[in-house]
Amino acid sequence: MGFKILEYLQPFCSFLPEVSKPERKIQFREKVLWTAITLFIFLVCCQIPLFGIMSSESADPFYWLRVIMASNRGTLMELGISPIVTSGLIMQLLAGTKIIEVGDSVKDRALFNGAQKLFGMLITVCQAVVYVVTGMYGEPSDLGMGICLLIIIQLLCAGLIVLLLDELLQKGYGLGSGISLFIATNICETIVWKAFSPATINTGKGTEFEGAVIALFHLLATRTDKVRGLREAFYRQNLPNLMNLMATVGVFLIVIYFQGFRVDLPIKSARYRGQYSSYPIKLFYTSNIPIILQSALVSNIYFLSQILSSKFAGNVFVNLIGTWAESGYQRYPIGGLCYYLSPPETISHIITDPIHAIIYIIFMLGSCAFLSKTWIDVSGSSAKDVARQLRDQQMLMRGHREKSMVHELNRYIPTAAAFGGLCIGALSVLADFLGAIGSGTGILLAVTIIYQYFEIFVKEQSEMGGMSTLFF
Repeated sequence: MGFKILEYLQPFCSFLPEVSKPERKIQFREKVLWTAITLFIFLVCCQIPLFGIMSSESADPFYWLRVIMASNRGTLMELGISPIVTSGLIMQLLAGTKIIEVGDSVKDRALFNGAQKLFGMLITVCQAVVYVVTGMYGEPSDLGMGICLLIIIQLLCAGLIVLLLDELLQKGYGLGSGISLFIATNICETIVWKAFSPATINTGKGTEFEGAVIALFHLLATRTDKVRGLREAFYRQNLPNLMNLMATVGVFLIVIYFQGFRVDLPIKSARYRGQYSSYPIKLFYTSNIPIILQSALVSNIYFLSQILSSKFAGNVFVNLIGTWAESGYQRYPIGGLCYYLSPPETISHIITDPIHAIIYIIFMLGSCAFLSKTWIDVSGSSAKDVARQLRDQQMLMRGHREKSMVHELNRYIPTAAAFGGLCIGALSVLADFLGAIGSGTGILLAVTIIYQYFEIFVKEQSEMGGMSTLFF
């Protein structure tokens, strides 16, 4: 039996601000407007520097995860969506393992969402305190107690803004969710920048453009040996190249192709004879949720490891979790658990250290499948939940009685969730090995989120009767 602790948290949840549900149907053009306003507020917060910080020029401990966590160093969006996703991950695991009980009623779901929001704010405070205490913005003794407290308050307010923006969209005022919107924006911005960046970098062989496409024309124009210049544009090291860009496009097309895989279960109306329809169960049944939760899990392990490594360097236990090295403004794992949870950088790394690649593949596939399977039980998308939704709509599965629907749905939904999560993990690994821009996880998130928005647009268009009625 799990603990019914959610009821004890209800008084505390009432102190958190909440976005009320819309009292009328929100038109599509209004949803687009609210989505644009939400994105604008997020992008502005990404550019507002934290007041009072002394320095953020040291190696960034979260360089590899900032794109996925929609964070920007030294700004109000320092924490990004990490606290919200982390709270969702922990609450999901607690509910999935029956440590806490979550009923099927509307009240229980509301309590669960409120507790998740409360936990997200607590994580925001904890992460903000740790960031300040560990000296990410300067030594606390140099900053002073007042400035340290001010930085924590800024991060807490920014975390609350992200939470409310996400809730605004999810309550029906906008399209999709804030988390998905922020992630996709961050990843697409990174891809476009690394493809067309006009910034120049001295590589030792001369000045080169950072953007892969601009570098192609620059190398062809400046190199006397055109074949060598073309080869360099495709395979240059330490900077985005055309092979990375082609891998990104290739992964994009593969994921779009897999989005079409589904099983249509025939259903019929219990009220009207002869009215038939189908209930689709997609291969990616839980969409990109497994990879988001897996990213949150890895980011928190990295976070803990780097804090321990900076304070207790040389400790055997700390080294088992992870050892780190610096390169410019980046920190990357070179040993311990964190090293084996990080993707191999190139094909040559896979050949020289195959154990690293094997452990990484097993971890990605296993964690995504497990998180996807667990998610359906707490998100209202399990076989029992789907059967109840169909009964509420007075729909039945053709050839099955009402009582046998759950059994029949259980043949498909858990399998689709687990295998879909496995495929998500496999595609992420493939993208990492091919060297896709923005990491395999990032590309996968961007594609699935963009496809979700495409589906929302198609659904709204079909409901409104045409594209002209959507905006006018």
